This record gives sequence, structure tokens and C-alpha cells, in this order.
Amino acid sequence: MPNRHQWLSYDTNETILNDAFDCHGEIIEVKVICDHVSGRSRGYGFVRFTSEDAANKALGEMNNKLLDGRNIRVHYALKR
Repeated sequence: MPNRHQWLSYDTNETILNDAFDCHGEIIEVKVICDHVSGRSRGYGFVRFTSEDAANKALGEMNNKLLDGRNIRVHYALKR
């Protein structure tokens, strides 16, 4: 479950995430998931690309890269 693992720094916001991934292709949406009560990041987010090629490129190049002080984990989200 994504909320059991912190993959992003709690300081990473949607602008930082977008800036880190936009060189890999056209982005549709960036979302950092936040706690509804505190408004604090839960340590994970989503980046949606216009093409599967861009998503594959981002996955290959960004997984385990340093972003905002943490090595991030990048993988495809699973539909529930």
C-alpha cells in the first residue's frame, strides 16, 4: 500500500515533482498525495504522461535518483 512507504521527501511539492519529470515527456498531471487533516505530504505522488514512451523513459531514468534530498522510487501505479 502506498501510504506505508515514503518515496518522496515530505518537502516535495507538485512543482518540484513536475520540474524533475518534465524533461522526459509531456505531462498531463502531477499530484502529490497529502493528508486530509494536516495537509502534509504523505510521501508519494503520481505523474501522468501523454505517452507510454515518456512514462517508460521517466521510469528508467528517475528510479532511485536523488530528488529533494531522497532517492525516489518510481514505478507504475496499479489500478485498484
